[in-house]
Amino acid sequence: MKMGQEKHSAPLPTARSIRRACSNELYRTAKRLKQYVPADKMEQAEKLYVKRVIGHLLWIADNRSNRKALADWWEKEVSAEIAELWNVDRTRLSEAFRQAFGG
Repeated sequence: MKMGQEKHSAPLPTARSIRRACSNELYRTAKRLKQYVPADKMEQAEKLYVKRVIGHLLWIADNRSNRKALADWWEKEVSAEIAELWNVDRTRLSEAFRQAFGG
């Protein structure tokens, strides 16, 4: 272990791991909505979600063990645009995300 490094600190995630995590979370969310989401809409939502995550990366990394806070952040920062893009109710989308994400 390097000097000054905390015991439980982890490096920031890579762009690839962020994209994969966002893709998986959106896939699970869409599955829980029990509604078909076209591939192009899924891709647009993924790009939007990844962009938001990268914009708030330090906060997200600091709160990585607090799934409730992360789900609250997603609901506030991301859900409205994805709900509009997918043409679904925002509340329903947020509930599906929380079930899929565990927050």
